[in-house]
Amino acid sequence: MNKKLVFIAFVVSLGGFLFGFDAGIISGVMNYAGPEFNLDDIQSGWVVSSPSWAAMIAMLFSGRLSDKIGRKKILIIVALLYAISAVGSALAGSYEMLYISRIIGGLAFGAALVLAPIYIAEISTPENRGKLVSLQQLNIVFGFFAAFFSNYLFNKYNAVDSVYLTDENVWRWMLGVELLPALCYFILLYFVPKSPRWLYLNGKVEEAKSVLTQIHGKERGAEEIISIEKNSNTDANKSDVNIKDLLKKSLRFILVVGLVIGVLQQITGINAVYFYATSIFKQTGVGTDAAFSSGVLLSSISVVFTFVAIYLIDKMGRRPLLLIGTAGVAVSLLLCAYGFNKATYQLSSEKITLLQFEGSNQLNTISNQKFDNDIAFKNKVKSLIGNQVYSKNDGAILEAATQMNATIVLIGILGFIACFAFSLGPVMWVLLSELFPLKYRGLAIGFIAFVNSLISSIVQLIFPWELSNLGNALTFFIFGAVAFIGFFIMLKILPETKGKSLEELEDVFVKN
Repeated sequence: MNKKLVFIAFVVSLGGFLFGFDAGIISGVMNYAGPEFNLDDIQSGWVVSSPSWAAMIAMLFSGRLSDKIGRKKILIIVALLYAISAVGSALAGSYEMLYISRIIGGLAFGAALVLAPIYIAEISTPENRGKLVSLQQLNIVFGFFAAFFSNYLFNKYNAVDSVYLTDENVWRWMLGVELLPALCYFILLYFVPKSPRWLYLNGKVEEAKSVLTQIHGKERGAEEIISIEKNSNTDANKSDVNIKDLLKKSLRFILVVGLVIGVLQQITGINAVYFYATSIFKQTGVGTDAAFSSGVLLSSISVVFTFVAIYLIDKMGRRPLLLIGTAGVAVSLLLCAYGFNKATYQLSSEKITLLQFEGSNQLNTISNQKFDNDIAFKNKVKSLIGNQVYSKNDGAILEAATQMNATIVLIGILGFIACFAFSLGPVMWVLLSELFPLKYRGLAIGFIAFVNSLISSIVQLIFPWELSNLGNALTFFIFGAVAFIGFFIMLKILPETKGKSLEELEDVFVKN
């Protein structure tokens, strides 16, 4: 695998880094922005999930639009939108401006998540396609790591004696720092070529041959050209396609497989855990500082196990990784549910005395009263001190009151992240980039990504409501049960795609 090919794939997948950075940053931002704007559960959920709703629109149209004007042009626009979103979010003076700025970012990452795997698959060879497409997921988890580490540092230096950082502005710095990787992404995109298969699709055969030769060398480039010419008909591929074409009998099987994986990836709650990581760790009673540092640990696990996926995906294949990982996801989430189910909550008079915030003396009315579930405890505390005061001090309150085995929940969450990182995270995008014929690829991946983002948006939007109304234990039990069901569905229908060219896969799954 030559260095030029790796460089191109890495640059194109930097949109994934920015998605991961944005998703990770918001988990820390809401600890400050939520209380500042006095947001309720639904408003908090909307700030977090609004980019995913916008991403749905971008995902639905970006693939098809890139078929018309090119993958590279859309990716350059994506980089600009990321930069605009970072600046707008950091300067937001209201709840409305904050979520509108984040919607702009959502348009960017929606397009980036669709186009990167399409582009990378179209420049790759069969033996390294899995590794290269997985670079997008690696960039996503690097983005999460950078965001959680950035949040940890900003939170650490937001001390009482800090001159520059305060509770009122620290979240603005958290959001604004995203401008730096966005500008790097924009500049580096000018060093990547147009997709050779897109060039061929649009009748620019000589330019396509030139790009393939530059990337792979004369000998391997010639082999790729022969493979494309043998299985593609340019005139046929020029015909317009629409969403109804995806319902053709010849595409039905791969469409069902794509939709199952696309739904399962998000409905198990991965983005709820990432986007609300700091809040989730607070629920275990470890405290605010430990919650931020636990986010760094979480993202580190993601990075390590994404490397595992990159190493194994072209050796073991896509199917084994997905099945093993999904089973691990189910077990880990059910372990979280068990840990939260065993928790109790009680504030002693001594611990109430240590809580240094306005109105904390109101908590003496529930001194030494034991609560068997988190819903009853949090609702009672909110009724005594108000939602805004609780939101600002929930970490300290839960740390003082929670009695549970936090290690069980931590193991469950880290197990979930690890299993997702070597299976559903990277393998979904690899499979989607492989299953569909060149003619339908942009439209089909865009449609499945749209459904994927819709599920993600719903999960993110209702997650704060679930924690408040269903409780921690039932919320994680639902995620685990869904993953368990998904495992058996995939066991029945999931194909293997490793080691075959895109054109060979079209022969297997469509033409035959």
